[in-house]
Amino acid sequence: MNKINLKTAEEIELMRESGRLLASVFAMLDDFIAAGVSTMAINDKVDTFITGELSARPASKGQYDYPYVLNTSINEVVCHGMPDENRLLKAGDIINVDITLEKNGFIADSSKMYCIGDVEPRAMRLVKCTYEAMWQGIKQVKPGATLGDIGYAIQKHAESHGYSVVREYCGHGIGREMHEDPQVLHVGHQGRGLRLQPGMTFTIEPMVNEGTFKTKTKKDGWTVVTKDKKLSAQWEHTILVTDTGYEVLTLRAEEQSL
Repeated sequence: MNKINLKTAEEIELMRESGRLLASVFAMLDDFIAAGVSTMAINDKVDTFITGELSARPASKGQYDYPYVLNTSINEVVCHGMPDENRLLKAGDIINVDITLEKNGFIADSSKMYCIGDVEPRAMRLVKCTYEAMWQGIKQVKPGATLGDIGYAIQKHAESHGYSVVREYCGHGIGREMHEDPQVLHVGHQGRGLRLQPGMTFTIEPMVNEGTFKTKTKKDGWTVVTKDKKLSAQWEHTILVTDTGYEVLTLRAEEQSL
């Protein structure tokens, strides 16, 4: 593992601003995402909002030659779903919208699940459990805790509800670069792995599957789906390790009381 990039007080302020702006993107989308809207329309709406309203940059566009500003992962899609003008959201869909934003040289990364119309109870349970699992991981964050503590808490919560946690994709350090050290696994053992220090910034973004944790990548080279075609859900936040615990840099308005 390379040297961890601990952020200065000035850098943390810039990351707070990127996180605040990214939270506002989701607030804008809350009234836009609905049945009948195409995933490409979501992409275009976010592109215009980030560049025009926020004078920022959608950091995913062009990253690793990815052509769009976000990922739209629906139902059995685990992650990296590509926007498509022909894919209209329909009642019963669950969709993860994963967005990155760069402002003043620093990047924030977050994703949110949306349930479209009347969603089956089993899908709602998966979405809810995945959200809870993310927060179980976040709440482990403090100086001296380990990355294994985060993974253990997420894995324990998901598996206690009969779900599985994806292994191939994980959280990551973030700052001036989209992907920095360390890797943040969503499974693990208490007390194992890197010890957390104030100034570390990274994402926690568990992908939780209804069935097996195994995945496969479609022929487009991006879209990752569950191997058994069962549902998958994901939530994500960018986290700062503070002197006494954690701060969620991408916290949304509806989460302020958490």
